[in-house]
Amino acid sequence: MWRDILEHFGRDVDSFAFVEQQMTAAAATANQPRMISRFLPALGAAALLFSAPASAALSRPEQVMIQTVDAEQQRTLAMLERWVDQNSGTMNKAGVEAVRDMIAPELQQLGFKTQWIDMSAVGRAGHLVARHVGSRRGKRLLLIGHLDTVFEPDSPFQRWVREGDRARGPGSGDDKGGDAVIIAALRAMQAAGTLKNANITVFLTGDEEDAGRPLAIARRDLVAEGKKADIALDFEDLAVEDGMDMGSTARRSAGSWTLTVTGHAAHSAGVGAGDYGAIYELARIIDQFRRELPEDKLTYNVGLVGGGQTATLDADKIRLEATGKTNIIAATAVARGDLRAISQDQIDRTEAKMRAIVAQPLAGAHAEISFDEDIYPPMAPTEGNRAILAALNGVNRDMGLPAMGELDASKRGAGDISFVAAEVSGLAGMGPSSDGSHTASETVDIPSIFKQAKRAAILMSRLAAEHR
Repeated sequence: MWRDILEHFGRDVDSFAFVEQQMTAAAATANQPRMISRFLPALGAAALLFSAPASAALSRPEQVMIQTVDAEQQRTLAMLERWVDQNSGTMNKAGVEAVRDMIAPELQQLGFKTQWIDMSAVGRAGHLVARHVGSRRGKRLLLIGHLDTVFEPDSPFQRWVREGDRARGPGSGDDKGGDAVIIAALRAMQAAGTLKNANITVFLTGDEEDAGRPLAIARRDLVAEGKKADIALDFEDLAVEDGMDMGSTARRSAGSWTLTVTGHAAHSAGVGAGDYGAIYELARIIDQFRRELPEDKLTYNVGLVGGGQTATLDADKIRLEATGKTNIIAATAVARGDLRAISQDQIDRTEAKMRAIVAQPLAGAHAEISFDEDIYPPMAPTEGNRAILAALNGVNRDMGLPAMGELDASKRGAGDISFVAAEVSGLAGMGPSSDGSHTASETVDIPSIFKQAKRAAILMSRLAAEHR
């Protein structure tokens, strides 16, 4: 009878049986009935021992998911190594498409129908979309990752190199490691039978590291998928703080601004109260930004400055050429910077402050500020996002893992999930743990790939089974 009960709740039947056999044998050897009564409390303790593990709350299908991820570790690593060894810098369109051609069959054999959305209109390769249709009543999940890396073909950083439980390589964490988590999790769901009825769309962008412009075109299709979904999960790097895994319920925006100042050019002997020129005015504005803009979760940075008799930005707004002399009051000055905020309200409030500061020029100067229209929007920390983190912590509890705290949004950069944040609740950081992102020391923590795949498979199975 106890065997049936244990099987029903997914306990380790064989281990429990072993304990029972050892106790029964000991009692029989003693040939005394009272020995059995002595062992009954121990048997009861053993029952508690085997009912207490955190995995006890996992259903049988969820245990199959755990076992599948573990059984396929070598397969997952070999797959990831192939992807990493294929360069897919954002501007290497053929390379991005080559990675697509490796990932698409993985999804197709799981029953997904794949689509390639060409993005040549914005100078990029495109996006891979895969859709799995399940129950009409289940919640629709949107899984977000990307195919590209920051490392172009001329980078010396090109290959996967394993070093024990860690591996270096371009995109090993960001975000080919995340894509590997997706595939491993979906394969585990299929093995457990939970994928069959799940409604899941996988959206892998081909230009996350350097999005094509205008963003209205480059992210049009992602936004459309967000409007159809009930939950979005982002598979970029897992955040780890003081050795603890953290849940990312928010990502800040990323936008840029340009400050242009003009002044009255004259001999430097006349600089002062009546004519400070463009550079002094630029300095006043930037310093006033520093003193008056700060607020929680907001950062503002000046990344490029130039001034003199001439100051010209290039078409990409990343290079500036300036000329001038020390004995001439500067006629022009230019600054470029970024602004990162946690909500649209914070963006609007900060931009209004910046405009007000710019509108108070020193004598002899005139200033204008403009804000780029193409920005990565914020993903605010909503209650819906926190509910998904709570569901993930339910998975953590049942897996015997510590609960994940909520990461400070100022510690998470912009990402593609932000484009759907206004449409659907979501959670970021479902990929593996890594460090050195965007550098030639990018390194993924290999065990975290499998931990994240297990978490994702169980979480997705539970969420997909909920009714819309």
